Amino acid sequence: MSLDSHSALIEQLKPLLMEPNFQEIFQELTKDEDNSTRFLLKMELNRLASPCTRIIDLRDKSELPCTEVEHRQRRHFLDAPAKERLREALSLYRNQYTLGVYEHVLAAHQQRRQKLRQTPLITENTPPEPFMVPGVVLGNYVNRTQERMNYSIRIAASQAGRGELLGTSVDLSVGGARIRLNANHPFDLDKPLNLKLLDLSEEYYYRDLQQGVEYQVVDSHTHGAFIWLRLKRIGGSEALSELLGNLIRGYKLRYKLDVNDVQATAAGLGFERHYLPHLPHLPLYFNQHTQLLSHMLISRDNQQMVHYFQDAQDVSQLPAMLTPARLSALIAQPDNPDHGLFFSFTYNAQGQLFFYSATLAELKTKGMLALFLGFASSKPSWRIFKLTQDKIDHGKGYRRATLPADNTQYSPLIEQQLSLFSHIFQLIDLTNEEAKRHYQTWLNDADANALKSFGQTRLTTPQIKPIALEFSERRQESRFVFKTLVTISQGELKATGLSLDISNRGLQVTLDNPVEFVVNKPLMLSFPKLQTIAGKTQLDNLPYRLVRSRKHGQALHLTAIMGHGPHVGVAFLTKLISQNKEKLQQLTENNSEVKELADGLKNILMRDLHAVPYFIEKTTKSAQMACLGVTTQRDDISDLFATNTVESLQYNLAPLLKEGFFKQQLLDPIRQMKPQQEMDFIEVFIQLTRQSRGQIHLKCLLANEIVDDDAQLAFIRQSQLTGRFIALRLYRGAAEKPDMSYLRRELEYINIHASHKAKQLEDQLWRIIGVGELLNITQEVELRYPALQRGLTQE
Repeated sequence: MSLDSHSALIEQLKPLLMEPNFQEIFQELTKDEDNSTRFLLKMELNRLASPCTRIIDLRDKSELPCTEVEHRQRRHFLDAPAKERLREALSLYRNQYTLGVYEHVLAAHQQRRQKLRQTPLITENTPPEPFMVPGVVLGNYVNRTQERMNYSIRIAASQAGRGELLGTSVDLSVGGARIRLNANHPFDLDKPLNLKLLDLSEEYYYRDLQQGVEYQVVDSHTHGAFIWLRLKRIGGSEALSELLGNLIRGYKLRYKLDVNDVQATAAGLGFERHYLPHLPHLPLYFNQHTQLLSHMLISRDNQQMVHYFQDAQDVSQLPAMLTPARLSALIAQPDNPDHGLFFSFTYNAQGQLFFYSATLAELKTKGMLALFLGFASSKPSWRIFKLTQDKIDHGKGYRRATLPADNTQYSPLIEQQLSLFSHIFQLIDLTNEEAKRHYQTWLNDADANALKSFGQTRLTTPQIKPIALEFSERRQESRFVFKTLVTISQGELKATGLSLDISNRGLQVTLDNPVEFVVNKPLMLSFPKLQTIAGKTQLDNLPYRLVRSRKHGQALHLTAIMGHGPHVGVAFLTKLISQNKEKLQQLTENNSEVKELADGLKNILMRDLHAVPYFIEKTTKSAQMACLGVTTQRDDISDLFATNTVESLQYNLAPLLKEGFFKQQLLDPIRQMKPQQEMDFIEVFIQLTRQSRGQIHLKCLLANEIVDDDAQLAFIRQSQLTGRFIALRLYRGAAEKPDMSYLRRELEYINIHASHKAKQLEDQLWRIIGVGELLNITQEVELRYPALQRGLTQE
């Protein structure tokens, strides 16, 4: 008699073989079998549990390198997959080396080799998809208040009017479960499932277990013929909770605790720490009590936006652009993108800096679109901003709590502060210097004096507080917002500019005109405006070193060159900062309350990203796209690349990255960059055409490779006629080393229960060398072409 039909039962009994009460369990689970079958089952299980003395040596049987593995004075030679299988099998047999362990390792090795041999036959018919990229969920900090164990039992799921379907549990906790069902199930996953835990109901009598317990579907994942559902218990009695709690505590040493959710959250946190230093957008938080924007979150790469709005007195004029009326219009009409597109420029008159701004909706209403765009785009200070808004869901909490018994709240003061924010806005700089010429073609012969109505009201006191994301500082000192005139010389090269921020030993300067200074030679700085308050201290020809330059030599980061004697500039700036600390706006703070607030603001931000981060990892030969960062909210960009894929959290980036695009436009430039550099970007035009059976075709072209303006305009019009036009901005930058200290607690927890998974995650994060994001800029790109806008108006 063959036992093939009872293989599932054998697999269920294997983990229980070494238990003292195995005989009773065996009797219970096989009570429906005849005596002959029970005898054969027991013989097979006894055979699998018998001690084994055979050595496993794969050195001449594997294409992978093999290393020595010693277990109970036996030396095996295994490749990496076989080591993993050995670890799995030993856990089933209470760390005893049995015949079942030996057969498990060899069978897994033979299956892997067989699959390897079949691969060439498969790939002849199925072309490889090197740009099929997985998604990593960001901002979803699962609060694991209960421990869950890997526990497989028979279950029956049902819904009213839809019948009952048998399946198995994968893991179990007091308040939830993960189950596996046939993929062709009849259920509506938006409605609760009634779940019967069949094996438990046979062993324990509880009314809940006999009638079934209601569970809500939290997440689903389909693979092949099965679907895995993550469930949250919403029914059942306290007695059932007590039973499940006792069961888990009693079996805790017998089964592995499930760490999949902790691992997924830790992976999201690790990738998040790679991305956030390069965050190019400015998160803003709206206080519902004061009805004002009260806080902004500072990253390393969004500080240029912060400095743009600082006036000569270091007061941010950003709230004067984002007025209550403009914010209210955006909140009231979230589906009208015209309220979220801002245009800005500054005008310097008699030493005073005046700010002008308008929304696309205002310019259309007043009939001044052409005048504003044409005139403003001729100014060096021309900027285009997109403002997004999201209502904050306070029910999700603010603090990440990923481990059992984690504290789910910050201090009462921080919790109260965070509860006052009703909306998060994100200011996105869409300015592209190369697109200025397009906007200048809008200019008409109207009187530019009419633009005075768009002049911003000057703010004299700061209204918005900067909160810095917590990273290891590039400068080892606190930095303060401070604008003053600076002159710089290096031999024959001379330049003037404004400081943006200062620290004791360094400063950041924006030049009036870009200059390419030599990196390895000293720069001589003078501070003419500060000289008036410096007395006898001479603030000219002070030696500084160029740390890095950005924006083609227009933005400089400088540090003092320290000799044997004191540096006059360092001494003066140290004194200036110490005497004016109350007045200066600090970009970095160290107290714990600010750190908590920054962490809470960051967690709110990560739920509603309006771009899709991506990560590049090095491989043994070169590099590849590692993953996309997605949130729990759907977004147009990731949906674009998920349409033609079968599995969830899988994205086909081949239309974008094929034919050398990945290497030439992403990988090679990133390899030339340093982690401290801000990201730069390229733009891609996409033509989306819908085909039969819901399939879509994407034609992606690098914008600057479309030869001229007429060709670009033709591409956009053709895309709109045949389907849809989409423009993406691809940011790209070099990643820093992973911030493993940020994940310390999660990694320690995973390491206790599944050390191999902790190592896999660490290795993956260390392989990341590049980071960037995909940003939808379609509305702004279409606005560059007056002919296109007039054509749409006529239609």
